[in-house]
Amino acid sequence: MADVNGTWLGTYWQSENPTRFEAALVQSGNALTGNILDDSFLGEAQVSGEVIGRSISFSKRYLTTSSDPVDYTGTISEDENFIQGKWKIGRRYSGVWEARRGGENLTADLENAKRKQLPVSI
Repeated sequence: MADVNGTWLGTYWQSENPTRFEAALVQSGNALTGNILDDSFLGEAQVSGEVIGRSISFSKRYLTTSSDPVDYTGTISEDENFIQGKWKIGRRYSGVWEARRGGENLTADLENAKRKQLPVSI
């Protein structure tokens, strides 16, 4: 079974618009809990779900906004440092997401990731 304990930096896409997030995940056996902080007005959310083998599934519930859960599924890489998958809110909205295991300074990691994706002008 994969181990996803720790901090993660990720992005989810809705209508081709990316939103960054930071996640702190705690895994005990197959059970998964944690918190996610979106880099948008949506704010903080709580996570509960499970990890089975290299598959992950969880629901995210925002603390300050929508009461509708966001359901995530994904696959954990063999080195356990990358996750990618899909998310959905009921039948109305859906998209893709990915996350990489973070380092000691999530804010610095996030800024570095943003800089790497900016177009370079000549």
